[in-house]
Amino acid sequence: MSHSSASRIQEFIGDPVSDAPPVKREQLEEIFQDIQGDLRFDHELNGCLNCGICTATCPAAHYYDFSPREIVQLLWTENLEGIYDAMQEKIWSCAQCYTCAARCPFGNSPGGLIMVMRETAIKHGMESAKAVLRPFSRVMLKLISTGNQLSPDMINPEGFADWGPHISKVDAPLALLRKAIPMPTLHTTKTAWEVNLKTSVELYTIWEETGVLDSLETIDENLFDVILDIMDEKRDDYEDWMDEQDDD
Repeated sequence: MSHSSASRIQEFIGDPVSDAPPVKREQLEEIFQDIQGDLRFDHELNGCLNCGICTATCPAAHYYDFSPREIVQLLWTENLEGIYDAMQEKIWSCAQCYTCAARCPFGNSPGGLIMVMRETAIKHGMESAKAVLRPFSRVMLKLISTGNQLSPDMINPEGFADWGPHISKVDAPLALLRKAIPMPTLHTTKTAWEVNLKTSVELYTIWEETGVLDSLETIDENLFDVILDIMDEKRDDYEDWMDEQDDD
């Protein structure tokens, strides 16, 4: 094989027998730079003893082919190919319960690092992010248009077994506890989805200003267009309501 041919092959990372397109080294470096450049990165990654406590205590590791220790090691050693591979499937197995962060002797937070990796996958429009989020299109539509999807009485240890030990904290007399919080729409499923127009418009504006909608457009352009149409109508209704208040 000629030197030029070998260099051309080394320019790409990927399995030649795989259906996935090859990934240029420059793209792998850009992905890692986005992860490493996040303000949370240095706070969540402080070294690694490779002790495996995070994986041993991880609820998701009992359900999926997933290891928080592997994620930390990949990032700590700057294994660009391994990081990219993990972003295709493994990072989406984390339940974000942060049991790992409570156990790590170095104070690492694999769950926090995975959140950064997920956001980076969305930013780069990875197919893994699209595939994972696509089934939740209706949930995302409801969330951004009404404000919430779950109410406390829907969350219990039986329904969310992979959330880790902290899930037990919500197994309580929620109707009584929630009375201490001046948010009646969060009591039960009967009222949880009754979000007023002002709240809906404010939520949409937050997502718009923080770049969430830009990420959504990258992942699901059709859903983005639907939400855009819905919220344009809601904004018009809200402006009409505000004009009526001024007239009164």
